[in-house]
Amino acid sequence: MTNQKTTATCRLKQDYMRLKRDPVPYITAEPLPSNILEWHYVIKGPEDSPYYGGYYHGTLLFTKEFPFKPPSIYMTTPNGRFKTNKRLCLSISDFHPDTWNPAWSVATILTGLLSFMLETTPTMGSCETTTHEKRRYAQQSLEFNMKNEVFQELFPEVCEEISERLQKIEEQRKQAAASAEEAGNSTENGLLGGPDAPEGGGAFGAGRSGVDDSNIWHSLYTNLIVLVGFVVFALIVHYVIKSMNI
Repeated sequence: MTNQKTTATCRLKQDYMRLKRDPVPYITAEPLPSNILEWHYVIKGPEDSPYYGGYYHGTLLFTKEFPFKPPSIYMTTPNGRFKTNKRLCLSISDFHPDTWNPAWSVATILTGLLSFMLETTPTMGSCETTTHEKRRYAQQSLEFNMKNEVFQELFPEVCEEISERLQKIEEQRKQAAASAEEAGNSTENGLLGGPDAPEGGGAFGAGRSGVDDSNIWHSLYTNLIVLVGFVVFALIVHYVIKSMNI
């Protein structure tokens, strides 16, 4: 048993050194300082996938019989592809010891996990979601991971990257809110004749003033026509009555 544990430890230390020398694209992995049989990984969503912008944390649990037996694979961060905190049924996991190859390393396992994540093939531990839902999970993964103490301890550089992203998102939200508020104030001032509106009550106020002036002149003109018509009518009646008396 001791020899098996030593074999597993030596192999995992070698795999760790290889990972540091030749990192797996989009993936970072670290073993627990107190237990080299428990590894944690972070998958960064590839650009051409619905996971882009997301960070997905999970664990690999190795046995003392590694590399002769495969590890258990778990996903911790909600992602829309795998159920969280459930053993994943993959050809590289302990669900299929018959297909396991002792020559496979931690890098091989993580590469296979990413490849399967980008597929849509169903398996035990997978789930079906829309592209929109996966993108929503990607956005939510930033704050979700930052609440995990183990994540923060093992991946300080990733946490720093996430913090910068969250800060930029917050700044964009504030700028959008300020722009919306400014646009609302400008509209209100223009329509209601606020302190920043031009003389005459803004565009709407000026338009209303022009309409009022036009209505006044129209009313005066109409009244004048009616008055002239009435005078003409009175003169005609007077002329007719005078002619009849004659």
